Order: sequence, then structure tokens, then C-alpha cells
Amino acid sequence: MSVHPDLHQHYVQACQNMGQPENPFIAHVLQEADKNDKIRWTKGITLKIAGNNRLVPVQRVTDDDLQVLASVLRNTVFVTGLDLRCNVLTDAGAKHMATLLQENSTLRYLNLMLNDIGTSGAELIAGALHRNETLVYLRMTGNKIGNKGGMFFASMLQINSTLENLDLGDCDMGAQCLIAIATALTLNKSVKAINLNRPLLYSQEEETTVHVALMLKNNSALVELHLCKHEMKNFGVERLCEALYANSSLRYLDLSCNKVTRDGVKFLGELLKRNQTLEILDLSANRIEDDGAIDLSEALALYNRTLRALSVVSNNISGKGLVALSDAMKTNMELSYIYIWGNKFDEATCMAFSELIQTGRLKPHCTDVEPYDVDGHVHLAELSHGLKKHYYWTPSYGEVMNKDANASLAIAAVSEY
Repeated sequence: MSVHPDLHQHYVQACQNMGQPENPFIAHVLQEADKNDKIRWTKGITLKIAGNNRLVPVQRVTDDDLQVLASVLRNTVFVTGLDLRCNVLTDAGAKHMATLLQENSTLRYLNLMLNDIGTSGAELIAGALHRNETLVYLRMTGNKIGNKGGMFFASMLQINSTLENLDLGDCDMGAQCLIAIATALTLNKSVKAINLNRPLLYSQEEETTVHVALMLKNNSALVELHLCKHEMKNFGVERLCEALYANSSLRYLDLSCNKVTRDGVKFLGELLKRNQTLEILDLSANRIEDDGAIDLSEALALYNRTLRALSVVSNNISGKGLVALSDAMKTNMELSYIYIWGNKFDEATCMAFSELIQTGRLKPHCTDVEPYDVDGHVHLAELSHGLKKHYYWTPSYGEVMNKDANASLAIAAVSEY
């Protein structure tokens, strides 16, 4: 049965019952939620109790605070999302969250990013998801759950059939649990997006990438895959490309911050000539250089008509490669988003991208550069646009989920709850 709709009143009562002082930030968020009467009864609401909110006074949520909040939310049907990022929750708080996940049947989105949850907390949350049948999106980013904690999520993926989006980026996971997760995803039919960014890998043999590639050959559900900071080299890219010839579901591939060079991009160029599903390719912070950019340009100009967004930010590309990419956009009308900042702009590059923007071929909100003129010479300035600029942080002012800064959400909306 649902509790009385006055969340704040219920919270005050729960604090008194449990002998806990009120957290003024939680109280403020609940008071605001009580005002949204219409919205919550029709669509449900997400309680945004993020500890990095600079617009209101914030007292970060502790384990004891979460215990009280969980008791309030246990039977509340209209709260469908809970954002607790950047607080001070530990394994004790994870225990209260696990209890909530077992008892609540309406929560669909849970963000625990950048707290202090460790291995035992990961075990409790993953264990709760063995039985939970409503949570769709879980974000554990930045909690140092380690290799052992990651293994609990790998075993959960063998059982849970409702979770669609799992973010385990920056969780200090090792090779063992990455291989276990890849193995679990081979048979999992529900997960559509997974983030495995920045594991702690000590081998140069790229065995984790080989297992991810094997998974992609057999998995037909995954739409979005983040493999940022995997120390991936050309061998790993070749294995992934081989697998993607047999995959017809992946739409978003993130290989940013790896060690991919022009030789690795040759495999991606060949893949793009035949692949009919990939829509977003993020190669930011690699080293593809001019030759790599030219290989991509050839595939995009002559063959591929499905890729919609390409990021080659900070790839040591000079004018020759960047002009080739701009030329590809003149013949390929499907490629709408391109991000090039951090490369070596010469006058030809500035002229080429200025022309694309001024003729309307490249919309100003679909790129990270803007032309400006000084003494008759065109230059390019940086814009704060990208595929996922707000992945780690929330802007203090303006729209929280600015679509120009997070273009991937507009193209492949799996990553947005």
C-alpha cells in the first residue's frame, strides 16, 4: 500500500521515530517534491539529492540519513528515480539501499556515483538485484568496489533480467571481473548499455578486450558499450572489429583514451564500410593522426551511411586529415555530429569547417568548434559541446542535461533514464 503523499511530513515523522536528526537538504528536496503533485502521480518523480549541488545549501547524505530516507521510500509508488551521487555513503549505507531495492517495487533509476561504497557494499547491492524486478538503470561510477565487488555484479548479470543500463566505470575493477562480466553478457538479454571505463589492468596482452569481442559476437541486446582507458592498442581494436561484423545491435562504441593509432583505425575504416548499425563512434584522446583520419574519411564518404556522430578530439590530426573529414561530410549527409578540438588546426581546416557551418551542412550545436574572423583570417574557437561532457559533473547553472553537451543522449537515448 502507498504511503500518504506528503513525503516531507513522513520524513520528519520517521526521523523522530528513529531518533535521527533531520538532514535539511533531504527535507528541502522532499518539500519540493511534494509541490509536484500532478507530475508525480502521472509520470513519477526522481529525487535529486546530489551532494555536488551548488545552488542550494547541501548537507551530504550519510548512512544514517539514508536509513531514514529508505524507510520513507519503502512503500512510495510515485518515486521512480533516486539520485544520490557525490555523497558520503559507505558499505553501511549500501546495506540500507539493498533493503530498499528488495522492498520497493517502483524504483527504476538509482545513481550512487562517487560515494565511498566498497566491496561488501557492492555485494549487498548486487545481491538485492538478484530478486529486484523493477530497477532499469544503476550507476555505481567511482565507487572503489574493486575486482571482488565487480565479480558480484558479474554473477548478478547471470540472474537479473530487468536491468538495462549498468555503469561500473572508474570502480577499480580488474581483468578477472571484466572477463566475468563479458562472459555473463554473452547470455544476458536485457542489458542495453554498459560502462566499463578505467579498469586496473596490468597485462599488455589485451585478454579483456578479446573476451569483450567474443561477447559482441553472441550478444544481440547491447546497444551502448564504453571501453574508455582500457590501454587498448591496435590488436584489441582488430579483435573488436572482427566481432562487430557479426553484431547487428551495437549503436554506440566508446574507445576514447586508449592507444589506438592509424594502424588500428584501418580496421575501423574497413568495419564502417560494411557495418549498418553503428551510429556513434568516440575515438577521443587516441593517436590516429592524418592517416587514420583519411581512412575514416574514405569509409564515411564512399560507403557508410549509418554513422551519425564521430569524435576525434585530441588525436594529433593536422590539416590534411581534418580537411578530409570535412570533405566526407559534403557527400555523407547522415554524419551530423563531429568533434575535432585538440588537433592541429591550420588555415585550410578553419576554412573547411567554417564553410560547413556557414552553409548549414554542420549545425553549430553539432560540433565543438565555432569560426571567428581576425583581420580577414578565419580561426576556430572551442565550444563546450560533445558526446558526454557532463558524464562526471553537473553544471551549476543552466540546463542540467544540456543536449548540445551530451549529444549521445539525443542520438542513442539508452543512456538516459
